[in-house]
Amino acid sequence: MQILKKYASPRAGIKSWTKQLIFPQIRKGRLAQLQQQQGGASGGGSGGEEQKQYFTSPVCQSFILTHNRRQQENEARTSILSQVLTPEAADRLGRIRLVKESRATDVENRLIMLARSGQLRSKVTEDQLKELLGAMAENEEKSGSGGGGRIVVNRRKGWDDDDDDLLNL
Repeated sequence: MQILKKYASPRAGIKSWTKQLIFPQIRKGRLAQLQQQQGGASGGGSGGEEQKQYFTSPVCQSFILTHNRRQQENEARTSILSQVLTPEAADRLGRIRLVKESRATDVENRLIMLARSGQLRSKVTEDQLKELLGAMAENEEKSGSGGGGRIVVNRRKGWDDDDDDLLNL
């Protein structure tokens, strides 16, 4: 716990202490592992002990498990999307991701759901992707979720309508 207090400041988030604490441990452990594989244990007698120490810390293990799980999920998503989308549709989805990542993620989730349920008979073209985007935009407008880009201003009537005050400055 003292190690975490050393690296975690009130302004620093999880990412900063992760970079400062866990990544160096992973690098050292990986270096020791590579040295053992190459048989280069010259002068590194404590390398194996360091590797065990770094990889047995609970923080490091949970980080590695989380990282591996996310990587596997991303690979599965990419694989499904490459099977479902034509190259033109994949390019359009990539451009959408550059503008609004949440919208692209929503579209990807919808496509993956449709693919898993067997509702997609062939690859999704760019025009079909446009239709899907339009349908999703209509659903957001109807449900009112996602902000919709609408701003509603409610003005108070009869409350200090004297603009003359500003002229006497």
